[in-house]
Amino acid sequence: MSKTWEEVLAGRLPLYGHRNWVVIADSAYPAQSSEGIETIVAGGDQITVLSKVFALLGECKHINPTIYTDQELNFVSEADAGGVTAYRGQLEQLLKGQNVRVLPHEEIISRLDRVGQMFRVLLIKTSMCIPYTSVFFELECGYWNAEAEKRLRASMKTSNGKRNTTKRKKRP
Repeated sequence: MSKTWEEVLAGRLPLYGHRNWVVIADSAYPAQSSEGIETIVAGGDQITVLSKVFALLGECKHINPTIYTDQELNFVSEADAGGVTAYRGQLEQLLKGQNVRVLPHEEIISRLDRVGQMFRVLLIKTSMCIPYTSVFFELECGYWNAEAEKRLRASMKTSNGKRNTTKRKKRP
């Protein structure tokens, strides 16, 4: 019996950490050739799939996503892609309060290709037939952030890379 996309994602998330990605893609998204990019088909409505992905990610304490959307989505017209206005509204509601970055599609694809050469990417294709609607989740560490890393690096630099150790008393 083959697994559902939800079962595949739920099985991958405990393995994934910072630098892994999860992508929820429209139906025309290409199968990328980088070895680390695994593509599965969810079918179904993209907003429903995204909602389930958010729920599964919300259960993970070890990872926290930075979300990327395509800049082009803001310029797709209703005349060229019926339903895009409603989708943008639903997506806006779903992403409210999230860490979202908007970049040109090709820039995101290039990042994904580079990442897929060293780290795992799970790409989940939906039945969406509107262009530039893919949503990209770059997973970050859930219990460590950029500010903490910056302080750590500054501390290491000021101590010339030597570990700050304290001498322990010998036990009698």
